Amino acid sequence: MTAYGIHASHEQVPPADLLDAVVHAEHAGFTAAMCSDHFSPWSVRQGESGFAWSWLGSALQATGQVPFGVVNAPGQRYHPAIVAQGIASLAAMYPGRFWAALGSGEASNEHITGDGWPRKDIRNARLRECVDIIRALLEGEEVSHDGLVTVDRARLWTRPPEVPPLIGAACSTATAAWCAQWADGLITVNAPRERLREIIGAYRDAGGRGPLHLQVHLSWAPDEEEAAALAYDQWRSNVFAPPVSWDLDSPELFDIVSEHVSPEQVAGTVNISSDLGRHTAWLQEYAELGFDAVMLHHVGREQRRFIDAFGSEVLPRLDVTRPLPATAKEFRCV
Repeated sequence: MTAYGIHASHEQVPPADLLDAVVHAEHAGFTAAMCSDHFSPWSVRQGESGFAWSWLGSALQATGQVPFGVVNAPGQRYHPAIVAQGIASLAAMYPGRFWAALGSGEASNEHITGDGWPRKDIRNARLRECVDIIRALLEGEEVSHDGLVTVDRARLWTRPPEVPPLIGAACSTATAAWCAQWADGLITVNAPRERLREIIGAYRDAGGRGPLHLQVHLSWAPDEEEAAALAYDQWRSNVFAPPVSWDLDSPELFDIVSEHVSPEQVAGTVNISSDLGRHTAWLQEYAELGFDAVMLHHVGREQRRFIDAFGSEVLPRLDVTRPLPATAKEFRCV
């Protein structure tokens, strides 16, 4: 059975409103949550960029049992030792309720350091170094490292009782197979059914263990035209496959390249419907593919109406289950 959670989009919604949303979502029956970690939005129209790590402390405190995850890109904007310290402190305060997904990042967030934006192969190599550093620190080791990142005698003095999962973030079969070398699970985004099956297969065939997470972009409103308009306004800058999504470095550029995106293109990226039964069927399909957790990202900026509708009409039709345990011990790749 599958846990259904809510995705908190810091690029779109002010952090105080996002906090209200996740509290309301828990009361409505969502059993998991995750958030993005951006320095800038994907579009000027989205217009937000709250700091994920301070928000997560508030969100974990304000909710009762829901586990939270964050998608983070260590190596440029974040030093891996600082990421490890953030993970350790949240997991120590809220045991079993926090996990981190790690990816190679996007230029729109990372360029702020003034360092050059590396090629994808270099970013992957840097990420792998960061993963090894973060894991060693979480396990209590003192770490010194000289490579694409540098660490000098780092040690975490506050650590959680158990190391939380470090999840691999992947949108391609190649990256999914690569994540199998180090990840305690996998997270990807919604795509055609066969494409998702290929990503899952690439991860499992390469030896990947642990839970499968899916972030689903959706747009719902009582009226079909409103649902389509919400998606087009907020998410048309997000229809581009890599390397475009990796390499553009400002919301203004995303808006320029998305000027001629069609509503049909948006519908290829976002599940758009006013029909709650259709949304239920989509979510059931993801569970049947084998995803252990499905995180719902309503791309509209107003969240309460979506939460109420899905809490009353969609989640009761699904096999909503307990949250996934946020501990890496039982998921460690071998």
